[in-house]
Amino acid sequence: MANIQLRNVVKAFGAAKVIKGVDLEIRRGEFMVFVGPSGCGKSTLLRLIAGLETITSGDLLFDGERMNSVLPSKRGIAMVFQSYALYPHMTVYENMAFGMKLAGASKEELDARVRRAARMLQIDHLLERLPRQLSGGQRQRVAIGRAITRDPRVFLFDEPLSNLDAALRVATRLEIAKLHHEMRDVTMIYVTHDQVEAMTLADRICVLRDGRVEQVGTPAELYDHPANLFVAGFIGSPRMNFIEGPIAAEHGCATLGVRSEHLDLVSEEEGTWTGRVVHAEDLGSDNYLFVDMGLSEPVIVRQPGKVAVAMGEQVWLRPQPGRLHRFDGNGQPIPVPMAAE
Repeated sequence: MANIQLRNVVKAFGAAKVIKGVDLEIRRGEFMVFVGPSGCGKSTLLRLIAGLETITSGDLLFDGERMNSVLPSKRGIAMVFQSYALYPHMTVYENMAFGMKLAGASKEELDARVRRAARMLQIDHLLERLPRQLSGGQRQRVAIGRAITRDPRVFLFDEPLSNLDAALRVATRLEIAKLHHEMRDVTMIYVTHDQVEAMTLADRICVLRDGRVEQVGTPAELYDHPANLFVAGFIGSPRMNFIEGPIAAEHGCATLGVRSEHLDLVSEEEGTWTGRVVHAEDLGSDNYLFVDMGLSEPVIVRQPGKVAVAMGEQVWLRPQPGRLHRFDGNGQPIPVPMAAE
């Protein structure tokens, strides 16, 4: 495993800075997930760690050793891409063994590592097949297995599930989670735009925007205590409700935030806010009600189970105590007054 440090790392393509002074530490054996909107620099940051892009300025260290000029092949990393990148004329076994073969591993060591990785990923029955004979999920597991056989210090994943359908994403995500539990001696860095992947896989999440780090923390820390308005709106699905205008002013802030599961449907007498239901989504275990309160967009209310509410019906809402988030005009958090607790 490796402790990875980025110190004021900058990456520029010509005059355009894509990474703008990133300071970050990734701990030994940690599963770190990079998230952020398209173009925020998360894949570029991963490629800098891999050595596939050169660092314009700043330092990258593995266990205190500066890696800026070290070749990718000498960094002890293994990378899994979203495109699988398998050799079509080679069997699964040959694909998984290829890197070790180039490194001059013995036949016995090569065979032992390939079969161990195949068992770990439950693809040992596929070793004699060609990639074209596999499903998308199986191909991605072969790509992961090929990386495992290299016995890396650092595992890098660049949106590995984005080409899979919903069911395969869930299954392969489970395989990656199991892999992390079984390979605690390997540091893993994972790039995704998928909220569920980030929240379920990560030990910690790094939220990026426009080439800068907005917040680093556990999934629970980012969800419950976002560092600013951007993180509050980016982490969580559906995103946090944002309320401006007179309601926010009553709470002494420019923007009031509340998550959908922290709003209760109550009687008129108990209600704090009111509005009319303009849309409902029944997901089986939950219902999402979209309530028009006369704001710029409807407020989303999550209710467990079945909720019998007609379109256009007036409803009353009450935020749960201690669950409101206040932000100033610059998007920075304001402590909630004790009275609101």
